[in-house]
Amino acid sequence: MLNWAVTFFVVAIIAAVLGFTTIAGSAIDIAKILFFVFLVLAVISFIFGRKVSA
Repeated sequence: MLNWAVTFFVVAIIAAVLGFTTIAGSAIDIAKILFFVFLVLAVISFIFGRKVSA
């Protein structure tokens, strides 16, 4: 998930440099969404991934 966010961020940077502002804006929005989804899933994984041994 984080790889996709970084990929879309790089695409946004390249598109912005080349002047494709609409594509850059869309790519950065997708990158933000994917990054926050990654953060939520990581936190859930850390909370529920622990095993309690008796």
